[in-house]
Amino acid sequence: GHTTGPSLNNDKLYKFAYSTEVHVDRVKASLQKSAGYRLSSGVDVNLLWRNPENDDDQLVKVMIKDVQVENVNERSAAKNIFNGKNTEKIIGKEYLQALQRPMLLELVRGKVKNFYSYENEPAFTQNIKRGLASLFQLQLHSGPAHEVDISGKCNTTYHVRQDQVTKIKDLDSCEIEKQGFTSHNRILDVSTKATSATIYVLEDSFFKSIKAEENYALVLNSRRKTGAKIVSKQRLELKSVEAGPGLIAGKQVAGVIKTLDSSYVAVSLVAEAVKSKCKKCPSLSEHWKSIREQMYPEKLSKAEAAKSFLSFIQNIRKATKEEILQVIRSEKKELLPQIVDAVTSAQTPESLEAILEFLDFKDKSTSLLQERFLYACGFASHPSEMLLKSLTAKFKEDIANEEIRETLVTVMGALIRKLCDREGCKLPAVVEAKRLILSRLEKAKKDDNVRMYLLALKNALLPEAIPLLLKYAESEEGSISNLAATALQRYDPSFLTKEVKETMNRIYHQNRRVHEKTVRTTAAAIILNSNPSYMEVKNILLSIGELPLEMNKYMLSMIQDILHFEMPPSKTVRQVLKDMRAHNYDRFSKTGSSSAYSGYITRGPDVSSTYSLDILYSGSGILRRSNVNIRIFDRNAELHAIQVVIEAQGLESIIAATPDEGEENLDSYAGMSAILFDVQLRPVTFFQGYGDLMSKMFSATGDLISVVKGLILLTDYSQEFQLQSGPRASVEFLGGLAIDISGGMEFSLWYRESKTNIKNRVAMFIAGNTEVDSFFVKTGMETTFEVETTLDFISTVQFSQYPFLVCMQMDRVDSPFRSYVTKYESLPSGRRYTARKGKAEPLAGNEYPLHQENSNMCRKVIGAKSDSSSSWF
Repeated sequence: GHTTGPSLNNDKLYKFAYSTEVHVDRVKASLQKSAGYRLSSGVDVNLLWRNPENDDDQLVKVMIKDVQVENVNERSAAKNIFNGKNTEKIIGKEYLQALQRPMLLELVRGKVKNFYSYENEPAFTQNIKRGLASLFQLQLHSGPAHEVDISGKCNTTYHVRQDQVTKIKDLDSCEIEKQGFTSHNRILDVSTKATSATIYVLEDSFFKSIKAEENYALVLNSRRKTGAKIVSKQRLELKSVEAGPGLIAGKQVAGVIKTLDSSYVAVSLVAEAVKSKCKKCPSLSEHWKSIREQMYPEKLSKAEAAKSFLSFIQNIRKATKEEILQVIRSEKKELLPQIVDAVTSAQTPESLEAILEFLDFKDKSTSLLQERFLYACGFASHPSEMLLKSLTAKFKEDIANEEIRETLVTVMGALIRKLCDREGCKLPAVVEAKRLILSRLEKAKKDDNVRMYLLALKNALLPEAIPLLLKYAESEEGSISNLAATALQRYDPSFLTKEVKETMNRIYHQNRRVHEKTVRTTAAAIILNSNPSYMEVKNILLSIGELPLEMNKYMLSMIQDILHFEMPPSKTVRQVLKDMRAHNYDRFSKTGSSSAYSGYITRGPDVSSTYSLDILYSGSGILRRSNVNIRIFDRNAELHAIQVVIEAQGLESIIAATPDEGEENLDSYAGMSAILFDVQLRPVTFFQGYGDLMSKMFSATGDLISVVKGLILLTDYSQEFQLQSGPRASVEFLGGLAIDISGGMEFSLWYRESKTNIKNRVAMFIAGNTEVDSFFVKTGMETTFEVETTLDFISTVQFSQYPFLVCMQMDRVDSPFRSYVTKYESLPSGRRYTARKGKAEPLAGNEYPLHQENSNMCRKVIGAKSDSSSSWF
């Protein structure tokens, strides 16, 4: 009884039929219309030697013969790329000879102890043999096992039932050299599910049939309809058993192999990495010329720009430093920012070296390019330690433009967080950058420097920075205390300790000193967002009515929004509202124009997106802060897609009004700050100081100031999978965004009216390519979708009376949405089969319904406007 592994009979030749096939298609599609191919052959197996001291140690000869290559599905001759070509022509004479050279397997207790083949054999044919050899590996009792086969060292589980054995391989556990990367945020990434099962049927202690199937399913987390699957099948069936050659005598397996053919060597059963070279690919400069027209600044909110950006990145990733520099140095000024976006987003060592060599931070005239480079670093999908190290080195050198210096340190903060999120917090470059920012902040004397390092911490979100942020939030005033408070607001509530909440309560209730409204409302938001106690909520509710005019209305609106949108603290708020001291008409009937409101933009099965809109005024009717947020989330993750904050202070003197308490000494200022895809950008100033305000007011054209313009790589997923039948599959998903966010603020003293306008123009293009490369044939599927849209946010305030009239409008224009799927098969000769399917549908525009109060006010404001033609300074 051979209970440990299959056993071959002496002097017998086992003749098998073998086939392996590959399918590529959409995840939910049936395999009848998939792209792919089938390779079929005969396989002869016979026993060469059995260890005289151990029956379970066998040397087996396996030989592939009569190879055929064909379509995996029935196709007409016109659509069949293999039509009229014999196998030798398809695979190539040398490769076919190599494939049909026999291999030897030493089986010990059913496991492949050694795999013998020829040393200089092409990796591609060697991998097909490894795929077949791996099928011979089997254990005849149920239970787990660690096995080495073509997929690497993997965990397997066997289920044995009489003459049938099922082997389940955990592909996620396989230890094999992996290449590739994933996106930083889970929502922008791709989910993978991989399964492998093999069913063995035994007869007379050897194989009667083996059927193996391996599946990879990949879906885009943000749109699960977009995805791909790869199915690899193998089948080995016994056709006949004939009289075969006799056994070779010998004590050791090594001696037997030497007698047979001294050219045989023991080769690893784990697959070798192999990639076929591109024969007719354009050079980087040729490719750039073909997409150049799409990259002009005025075309940057079109889907075609995002598509060209992605294809350019793919080509830069294959290019040398010299090729990249050649393209950069030969291009004119207006196209350079887009090239810088793409070269930086490529994130290869060559592209980083090229861009750092090209950019001169001591030259003020190229500040725009330096800024585009830095923001592209901040949005990096899988930043390297080398990138952070390079930026830290640049920060220590001379930088001509102070704004670039600010942007640089802000981006360093974003990279620290991304590297820490991937368990890179202890990397030398991260430790050095953290030390630099924290130590320089503690030593900073000038307000501008303090602001700069606080912005970096707002991106880095270091737990060790919390005590410093608390100090600045409570003891400073104006923009510094506000910045420190909004930095604390970005932390996950789990980091907000008892000490943080105590400080926020002191700021909100002004226990130690008078604070500005903007800081107090941020402190209240932090308290309410971090699992507040009953007493904390009660104290906030009891304060409403004792606050400055507009702040009463704002806090009331915030509480109502928590209830309306069922936010986490809503349960506690409802408990507190049962107390009549907290919940009475006097408190809940406060007038004013400030508001806070949240709503859904989309609610889908995969991801949902929400907007929140809050607006705070001073008692005299002048905007203090307007804040628009868009967040995207699924069941497990959240992405802060956009935040645009317009802040103004010290503007009461323009209309001869009295400033609110705690805001008497504030300098006149208005500016805009943005967060884009979890990265805080450097704030933009509209004006600073009374003189600057007056000159801008009288020369204002109402034109919008650009806050962000550029191309961003959002989804960046690239993985290779070793299929157990031999070939290698590669999957790449790239998502690009062409974006143009601009904002402005206008005043009309004549009509006592102010207006803020934020315009978000975006175009998105996502492309996925799933390909199985078998050297002699490539088969795969490309899937793409694109959308272009504009989101406008306008708030108009008329402060000729109190309470003043405020109208907020948030609109999305009609947007075209297009998706395509292309399946293909191609031979190195250039012969190609392609099937393409597309779908275009309009996404209807939408005017987002804000609260009822706002709708009533808009009727009055728009009605008043149509009565008088307004003229803007």
